[in-house]
Amino acid sequence: MTDVQEIRQLECGAVSQVDGRILWRVWAPNAKRVDLELLEGDGWKTYIMTREERGYFSCEKGEIHSGQRYVYHLNSGPPRPDPASRWQPDGVNLPSAVLRLDEFQWTDAGWGGIPREDLVFYELHVGTFTPEGTFDAVIPRLASLRDLGVTAIEIMPVAQFSGTRNWGYDGVHPYAPQHSYGGPHGFHRLVDACHRHGLAVFLDVVYNHIGPEGAYLSEFGPYFTERYQTPWGAGVNYDDRGSDPVREFVCDNVRMWIRDYHIDGLRLDAVHAIYDLGARHILRDIKDAAESASKARGHIAHIVAESDLNDIRLLLSPDRGGYGVDAQWSDDFHHAIHTCLTGEEHGYYADYGQPSQIVKALTDTFVLDGGYSRSRDRCHGAVNAGLSGDRFVICIQNHDQIGNRASGDRLSTLLSPTARRLAASMLLLAPHLPLLFMGEEYGEPHPFPFFCSFNDPVLIESVRLGRRREFEAFHRDGADVPDPQAESTFEVSRLTWSWESDPHQSGLRTLYQDLLRARREWPALHNYVHRTARLLPVANPVLELIRGDLSADPQQSLRALFNLTREEQLIPDESRGGLRWSSEAERYHGARAVPSSDHTLLPYECLVFQT
Repeated sequence: MTDVQEIRQLECGAVSQVDGRILWRVWAPNAKRVDLELLEGDGWKTYIMTREERGYFSCEKGEIHSGQRYVYHLNSGPPRPDPASRWQPDGVNLPSAVLRLDEFQWTDAGWGGIPREDLVFYELHVGTFTPEGTFDAVIPRLASLRDLGVTAIEIMPVAQFSGTRNWGYDGVHPYAPQHSYGGPHGFHRLVDACHRHGLAVFLDVVYNHIGPEGAYLSEFGPYFTERYQTPWGAGVNYDDRGSDPVREFVCDNVRMWIRDYHIDGLRLDAVHAIYDLGARHILRDIKDAAESASKARGHIAHIVAESDLNDIRLLLSPDRGGYGVDAQWSDDFHHAIHTCLTGEEHGYYADYGQPSQIVKALTDTFVLDGGYSRSRDRCHGAVNAGLSGDRFVICIQNHDQIGNRASGDRLSTLLSPTARRLAASMLLLAPHLPLLFMGEEYGEPHPFPFFCSFNDPVLIESVRLGRRREFEAFHRDGADVPDPQAESTFEVSRLTWSWESDPHQSGLRTLYQDLLRARREWPALHNYVHRTARLLPVANPVLELIRGDLSADPQQSLRALFNLTREEQLIPDESRGGLRWSSEAERYHGARAVPSSDHTLLPYECLVFQT
């Protein structure tokens, strides 16, 4: 047996064995001795752990109950929670708890997952999605999401973080679902309920850094390397000395989410900040780990990567020099539409603003595909070499694009209702996988600024200062940035769920619902390969998008026209046809009466014709 195979059998944490006993294993190469301190009855009892090869220590005990607290002591030092803790019921700094998985009875035996081409993502933050801010509180809303037409919820990170308020990217216990959300048991219930409603569950995971408060990984071993620097400090050690157990720590985490929580896919945060110069990139190992776990479970599991590199190596198969990831986020679609409709040109928006860039985003996916980037002052990106549209996830809003604004304001406060309907039409008619951000479907008015609840005063002030500096390129007018530590910043981020009582909001939601139904029912929208787009030869920008293979069966193709201006536009004769749909229909509270002329595009209108 090779060293790598041996390492891959050394799952860390408090793991249930076949006979019901619990095996604790921890990787601590920095320690000469590791003690397990276990709460038994009213007192704590210490057990010396057995030293294994490669810096691992283990201890096995029987008669252990779920929730039983424990800590580790390195070289007789202070108590530390388990780096692979499955449950942190008392916070990030306090003891870990044993989790027995057999306590939950799953009801999703017939669930097989959602094929990639059918994915419609709905990104949500558990803490602000409902007034209660818990996993269980999401469940009553699932029927509404299914009725809307989404097929997958994408949950922002839930790895245990400090306090009770955070976006989730400051997690320090990658294996432990946030206790204030409901912990492991609540997460089990949510995933099971999603599958009952026919919804896949994607989880946002962070493998490029660890949070700043309650992080003890470095005391245990070389989890990080100074060879690389990220916006959060030293890079995760994927290729330096001692990196093999670090890589397996991450791959075990991938397997755990799929095996123990029945997760249908992982969204990898900012993989451009994952550095690995080894012959086999960690992203390949992550994909392989997900594949093996999903095969064992008997359902599909996808890996989706967030990257700002505009590089298809993420998606190419290993035999073509790639990493084999299933899909990646592409920001260019958002940036091209946002700048055209808002006129904003600060920060990274300086690279966008031309209607022709929307055409390029629709046909080529990457707008920046090797050309000069003003915001970076260098050339950026590479050409998408013919990969189909279902390999890319696009949006008009997500947590980053809203939270990257000083006040976290949404499109509902930036655009007119007509322009919002146009943006939604572009998103849902585009030949890519769409992602909605929670509340987008009805025009949620509440913002979504960054928030946190740290305890260290120095860290709190550092985060405040960092947020102000972050927006210097975006807000030269000195716009106020909400205090991320203030509870009011968190509270104002909660969804209002006001669409049922607001006819304009319900009209927008109906538009989303109708177009998501069209994605299921119109054959042309199932074709992610054949699409053409151009700007029509008219006075003001009108974009034409054709979906489907005209050469094979013109009757199965669609032509969509998008008026990118606030002026009415005459439609050239060759671009007309049998009118199928309008974003300005009365049912959406639009201005197009029935019957009406199909010779004119109303301001910011989208019309869909049969070709």
